Amino acid sequence: MVNDAQIDLPPNSNIDERTDETINVNRTIKILEYKGLLWTCALREICLTALWLPLGALVFCYVTASIFQADDIHETHCKVYNVVPSISAITGISPQRYIWRICIAYHLGPRLLIGSLYYNYHKQRTSHITEEKAQVLAAKLGEACYWLNLLELFALTGVTYVSNRENYFIHEKIFILFMVAALLHMLCRARVGCISSDTVEPVRTNKLVWILFYIAIAATTGLVIFFLRHRLLCRPLAFTWFSVCEYILATTNMAFHAIVVRDLPLHQIQVVCPTHHKTN
Repeated sequence: MVNDAQIDLPPNSNIDERTDETINVNRTIKILEYKGLLWTCALREICLTALWLPLGALVFCYVTASIFQADDIHETHCKVYNVVPSISAITGISPQRYIWRICIAYHLGPRLLIGSLYYNYHKQRTSHITEEKAQVLAAKLGEACYWLNLLELFALTGVTYVSNRENYFIHEKIFILFMVAALLHMLCRARVGCISSDTVEPVRTNKLVWILFYIAIAATTGLVIFFLRHRLLCRPLAFTWFSVCEYILATTNMAFHAIVVRDLPLHQIQVVCPTHHKTN
């Protein structure tokens, strides 16, 4: 008998042929070059999404909290009769707090984008102002709008993620910062739209900004008065009127940030591959 180990394979076996065929296969790899416009979205859609996220979350929190957790949201510091809960009350309980925080987090990106767009918008408009003093003032107000928008966003994030139930002292101070930044932002935006409007095309929504600013000032004044009446004097329904003023202030703030769709109605956000590459 012949041992299996002594059997020699033929030199031109099928195994070698298959290996050679695998190695010698010529593959054609197609290299894709992504050129031109890859993605586009109307600025109007992005801005309206940034508006509807917090507005929808606010309505959802108010309705669900009023139906299922009325006792929790109507409880006040002085234990007096209350009808309308505050925004902090309806967004500080569970599970509404999670819906509110998620929507605020998702709307921060578009809000930052809108702030940058307005900065460039005012910068371009300022470059056409002929009077030197007016041009310098408009440039400073445009920069102030940008930084106040950032401060307002950071304060809104702080108010959202530090609820009054968790840390009332910090929540209150951040809320005051948010109100001040929001009002100053409105004022600077309204003022920069008025500068040299006789020589440069006026901002389309400047009158609307002034109206929203005056409404916000009136709501803030009422908010402070009714808060003091509730906190110091424990007047019945004082906290209700405080909450009404708070909702008015929130609505005017949302409307103020949504008017970009009227200032820049036809603009789009695009992702485009550059035709020329940078060379060192």
